[in-house]
Amino acid sequence: MAFTADEVAEINNDSLENYIDKGKVWAQNVANKPLLAAFNESAGRFSGGNENVSFAVKSGQGGGTLQGYYGNDQVSYYNPTGTKRARFPWKEHHIGITFTFTEAKIDGIEIVENGTDQNLSPVDGREMHALVNMIDEKQETMGEDYAYSLDDLLHKDGTADTKAIAGIQSIILASPAVGTTGTIGRPANSWWRNRAATAAYAAAGGQDAITSSTANGGALIEFLEKEWLQLNKYRTGQTKIKIFAGSDWIAAYKKELRANGNYSMVGWNGKGNVDGGMDDPTFKGTAIVYDPTLDRLSLAKRAYVIDMGRTGLRLLYFNGKRMSKHNPARPYDRYVVYNGITTTAVLIAKQLNTSAVYDIA
Repeated sequence: MAFTADEVAEINNDSLENYIDKGKVWAQNVANKPLLAAFNESAGRFSGGNENVSFAVKSGQGGGTLQGYYGNDQVSYYNPTGTKRARFPWKEHHIGITFTFTEAKIDGIEIVENGTDQNLSPVDGREMHALVNMIDEKQETMGEDYAYSLDDLLHKDGTADTKAIAGIQSIILASPAVGTTGTIGRPANSWWRNRAATAAYAAAGGQDAITSSTANGGALIEFLEKEWLQLNKYRTGQTKIKIFAGSDWIAAYKKELRANGNYSMVGWNGKGNVDGGMDDPTFKGTAIVYDPTLDRLSLAKRAYVIDMGRTGLRLLYFNGKRMSKHNPARPYDRYVVYNGITTTAVLIAKQLNTSAVYDIA
């Protein structure tokens, strides 16, 4: 089968004259992925055994109250209720690349077969003409595509691909009093809801998106001060808050800071120079991290306050199945190489009322 124009172009770009930095292709569009990095930093494991990761959650109150009595007054007893089981289905994911023996030869690499094993061997003199290791670059590209797509899934609600992991928008809802999370209904269980301030929540009778204003100390700052009390209301010793925001949200927050007299004698950066730049913003000592993916998803005016502690939102990987590598044998009638990665994972939440989503208007 003949190569397509795109395949020929890729071979030329990766292998020969189009790059002046020998051995390195400089990627131009690899954005930071702070949310994915944070979830991976605190990721846990699960061992399967069912199609769901399941655990018990409860409101904390079972319906009983203290009752005054005197002497031989009759008193009552009650059977506490309220415990429910949350269930989050785990999902399997695959990404894989393929390239031909011919492409490898063009790059000066011989593929030596021994049964189903395929080993790569640089040809003598290869360094005289190959500017880029084509195969290494394909592997690196697959790795970035893996990270990009997993980060993308973790930001969304799981409806675009029901066989893939459901992300933060399936747990931290813009309208938190509707729907179900982990098979537990939110309308009847007010304790099983995140905090929110969005247009969608306003339409359902809740808090509207914040209209940022520099007046009176800053509307966004004042809102966060009040909300912080509510987020702390049910915090436990294992709560670990992280804040991720889009560029417009951060710009509004910084504008309110500038307008309300937070300059110091040494400038925003504290370097002793006349400097109009600001350090990265924080709130209550918690870093407000710019998340480029929110901008890409048209959520530049949104911020997520996420409890990533053991009782909040956690990314779990199936034991031993995080980025498992696969090298399937080639078909008998095709001289091609296959490389794949699979990952089995689930995003869970054991507590919702310590997390939030806040939009600015």
